[in-house]
Amino acid sequence: MQIELNKYNNSWYKPGKSKLTQLLWYVINAIVVNSYIIPISSFKVFLLRSFGAKIGKNVNIKPKVNIKYPWKLEIGDYTWIGEEVWIDNLEKVVIGKNCSLSQGSMILCGNHHHAKSTFDLIVRPVVLEDGAWIGAKSVVCPGVTLKTNALLTVHSVATKNLEANSIYQGNPAIKIKDRKIES
Repeated sequence: MQIELNKYNNSWYKPGKSKLTQLLWYVINAIVVNSYIIPISSFKVFLLRSFGAKIGKNVNIKPKVNIKYPWKLEIGDYTWIGEEVWIDNLEKVVIGKNCSLSQGSMILCGNHHHAKSTFDLIVRPVVLEDGAWIGAKSVVCPGVTLKTNALLTVHSVATKNLEANSIYQGNPAIKIKDRKIES
């Protein structure tokens, strides 16, 4: 058997908003959120909320952030989203309070079924509990939860849930030690 992309069909997938709303968001995302033109975080937060995102207070969004669907996004208070972060939220993404998404990190909610000849789309939500930290250039895969204060180190890939107060590294990420936070 081989892959037959001519038979690929994801017509079952519904983004949750009209084509017009999606188009409008793509334009605004390209001009404001995923650019260096307007670096003002509070304006980006305003726009995201206008499109249905639930965002807490004092969230900091750096330039060149790419967010697929704001209406499938929740962000808690005091969270930082670094430059060139990509939130490819085909499904719901919930980011808790005091989280950090370092530059170039990715949250992926979609993938394809590797064993199906039709390359079927698979979507699953992602959750970052309070205090979670995704290191620079790291990837969080569909269906993964980073428990409270979990840390995914630089250039690592989380394919399974990360335990609370733990540090993970590698591809696939494995626990390397406990995370102790000092006051």
